[in-house]
Amino acid sequence: MPSNHILNFPPQAAGQRLDQFLADQFPEFSRSQVKKLIDEQRVLVDGRAAKAGEKLKGGETLSIEIPAPTPIAPQPEAIGLDILYEDSHLIVINKPAGLVVHPGAGHFSGTLVNALLHHCEDLAGIGGELRPGIVHRLDKDTSGVLVAAKNDAAHQDLARQFKAHSIKRHYLALVHGLVQNDQGEIDRPISRHAVERKKMSSRASRGRRAVTRWQVLKRFDRDRLTLLDLTLETGRTHQIRVHFADLNLPLVGDPVYGSSARTNALNDTELRSLVRKLGRQALHARLLGFVHPASGEALEFQAAAPPDLQAILTYLDEKYLIEDQG
Repeated sequence: MPSNHILNFPPQAAGQRLDQFLADQFPEFSRSQVKKLIDEQRVLVDGRAAKAGEKLKGGETLSIEIPAPTPIAPQPEAIGLDILYEDSHLIVINKPAGLVVHPGAGHFSGTLVNALLHHCEDLAGIGGELRPGIVHRLDKDTSGVLVAAKNDAAHQDLARQFKAHSIKRHYLALVHGLVQNDQGEIDRPISRHAVERKKMSSRASRGRRAVTRWQVLKRFDRDRLTLLDLTLETGRTHQIRVHFADLNLPLVGDPVYGSSARTNALNDTELRSLVRKLGRQALHARLLGFVHPASGEALEFQAAAPPDLQAILTYLDEKYLIEDQG
């Protein structure tokens, strides 16, 4: 069924293009998809048809009709996987940065699900469909350990463990700023950003509870950077990135919650070059532990930081060792 939405354009955003505003409000759609809605006159401004590039003044009422989606079944694709463990119940992989986990708007192919459909010849099906069971996700540009189920029983048991917060998850993160305490906890609800709809925020009045615990591994004082080990009690969208950005400690390289100004402010030209080459948030899911849904055995899997992130960490370690010895 198509869905209809009514939005009021905020006066404080006066001068913003119609297509840009709608792209922010509906992050699941690309700019070209938004333009198509406008061109098909599915978007009305105060009851009239409009153009994608029209600049709004503030106070307008926008009505948007979104047609019912056409279901597209994911197709198997021969995409290489770094497999850490596999049996007839589940598969654990080290996901590279840049790989989307599940097909969605703008990503109907080239995802982890497409790769698993090709690789796993023993899928028993999830919910009556021959597909892998995605129990948790990592952002497209976050690397690290991820588990997927091959059958309903495994999927339901792993989902129960995640819901009970009994899954062991550790992340490695490099943030701008010097974290003062050696360890701590962030307990702030997360919801969709009030204005920038592609982003999440922990500053909204309402949201879902989100808890991130952190421990300082290293401080790089002269570059004002901190390396953290993070554990999650909950798994909200962009949780780590939002929590630290809202504390003015954005992840190094984060293109959404950070800013190029923080990278440009790095005085070390080699370090600045390495961060620019990274081109994404310095975040890696380094460890995942859970109870096997069939055997009851406690399992734990680790993955080293990928080369682009490790290059930054190695450079910092060597730099500070040489400077401290000097």
